[in-house]
Amino acid sequence: MPIMASLHRQPGKPNWFCAYTTPDGVRRFRSTQTSDKKQAWQVCNTWAKASTLGGKLTPERAREVIAAGVADVLMATGQTLPSATIRAWFKRWLEFKEVENEQRTHERYELSVRRFLNYLGSKADRDLTTLTADELIRFRDETAKSLSATSCNMDLKVIRACLGSAVRQDLIEKNAAKNVAVLKQRGEHKRRAFTLAEIQKVLTVCDERGGEWRGLVLTAVYTGQRLGDVARLTWQQVDLSKRQVSFVTEKTGKRLSLSMAKPLFDFLESLPSSDDPKDFVFPHAAAAVEKRTGTMSTKFYDEILAPAGLVPVRSKQRADDGKGRAARRTQSEISFHSFRHTLTTWLKSAGASNALAQMIIGHDSEVVSRGYTHLSADDTMDSINKLPDVTGKKNQPKAG
Repeated sequence: MPIMASLHRQPGKPNWFCAYTTPDGVRRFRSTQTSDKKQAWQVCNTWAKASTLGGKLTPERAREVIAAGVADVLMATGQTLPSATIRAWFKRWLEFKEVENEQRTHERYELSVRRFLNYLGSKADRDLTTLTADELIRFRDETAKSLSATSCNMDLKVIRACLGSAVRQDLIEKNAAKNVAVLKQRGEHKRRAFTLAEIQKVLTVCDERGGEWRGLVLTAVYTGQRLGDVARLTWQQVDLSKRQVSFVTEKTGKRLSLSMAKPLFDFLESLPSSDDPKDFVFPHAAAAVEKRTGTMSTKFYDEILAPAGLVPVRSKQRADDGKGRAARRTQSEISFHSFRHTLTTWLKSAGASNALAQMIIGHDSEVVSRGYTHLSADDTMDSINKLPDVTGKKNQPKAG
């Protein structure tokens, strides 16, 4: 039976000494570095508890024992140690961010946190101080088996931000994710712009399917806005008399007023008018993105791009060979987001400056903020009028 831990004083020395026995039967005698007996007892008991674990004392378990010991020492002096489990802190952090961020950003944070907590399982109920960089690396590598490097890196970015907040709250001393490297984008396609011929193929499929896709595509092509902002376009944002369209982008919160290219103007003018300016121009798309923008992106891939022959058809079956939904999907070179690249390319070809091109498609940058704070839709007219007509019509007249 192991000998219990005990405290001792040595002549002429102010601090208490702790005596405890290791699993191999060796009696240890160490200074607790404190003259306070209550604190000395807490330190001594922590050493003794760690010693009884012997070979079972993993680094992870050691951190738990030490954290508990430190908390006991503070309690002995009437102080408290801020603490939280991994799960509790990540959920609390999400509550903080919900107030600060737009709904779509918050949903993305929630997805990353959910993936991480699911990976940890019951280990997420450990003290936050026990989380290690090694665990984060293993999470990153495991996630990379089924997700793109971009998604894995986004998860890591969210975890890093969450732990950084924990450091500022004095819950942990250092951010375990700070030095965990992001994954390189190997084997993944970078987004590219559509060619004019590809857009015309897309429009052909849109016409065959009917519905709102043609309008969504034309709006994206000639405004460069993101799918969510295009889908939520309302009639109060459209001024047909001035041939202008306005946006307040969800991602940056910037207000943009753009001159309307004639193909887009012709399409919007052909739609039935609405008595309520708050009505959506594309009501079905607006309802869909309120649930999740990613669903619309997937539909665009499956219902438009694949039938147009621009991307491979995705399997909808879970396959043992790793080629179905269970497998990691290679990012396509083109997607709805590629219309932003397309407009940028066309604007630069038309002679627009980099800063003006960024302003038109809604990039938030210091250069744009400095030089183009007061630009109106009229300032974009010259560049917009030089854009190609994707509808195939020739001699496109300038917007008045």
